[in-house]
Amino acid sequence: MCGRYVMARSTGDLVASFNVDESFEGEIAPSYNIAPTDEVPLVIERHAGSTEQTRQLATARWGLVPSWSKDRKSAARLINARMETVTEKPSFRQAASRRRALVAADGYFEWQKTADGKIPTYLHGDDGGILAFAGLYEYWPDPALPEGHPEKWLRTCTIITTSATDALGHIHDRTPLVVPPGLYSDWLDTAVRNPADVQQLLDAMPEPKLTPRVVSSKVNSVRNNGPELIEAAS
Repeated sequence: MCGRYVMARSTGDLVASFNVDESFEGEIAPSYNIAPTDEVPLVIERHAGSTEQTRQLATARWGLVPSWSKDRKSAARLINARMETVTEKPSFRQAASRRRALVAADGYFEWQKTADGKIPTYLHGDDGGILAFAGLYEYWPDPALPEGHPEKWLRTCTIITTSATDALGHIHDRTPLVVPPGLYSDWLDTAVRNPADVQQLLDAMPEPKLTPRVVSSKVNSVRNNGPELIEAAS
């Protein structure tokens, strides 16, 4: 599971790291304690013409609201989608075929259960580089707003998770699916829509190589937000 994560990169860093063609965002504020329903940056591809695609940096609310939902309540519980069933479940299958994204992150938090309580742990890449979580996004039309209203369409997203490897399984049995740079284009390709082809993309993702670091209990509160949250516990 991924319930909190860190994204402390600048807009310029994201544009360069993901070869973004268009950015619709100003300077993105760093956050060391992103929680469900927060606005988060993600990379998507859209058609720029009959055959061309353009890579864009946008933001979305974390917690997917399917287009057919009557209200926004599902956002609080659809923050993650399981890799094993994402092409089949009604809440995710349309987005899996048509609206895949890269969710930019530095790392994420997990709480390891022990006899003495839960231990907060920060998991990040070995080299400290930026991570790209496999994600999906969706557009939801707010029935309370008229057509043409600038906030009529709400963009939301979810993070795909997979089984944790033996190296991470002692912390939690699930981990975000990390897309390596060599598969960015394949994952974002809007021409890939067949569920079997999408599943093949998912199966091609290598096991995440992440490093755990025990951190302080300050991260337990969403009110705390600063670089001290990812420092090793003293």
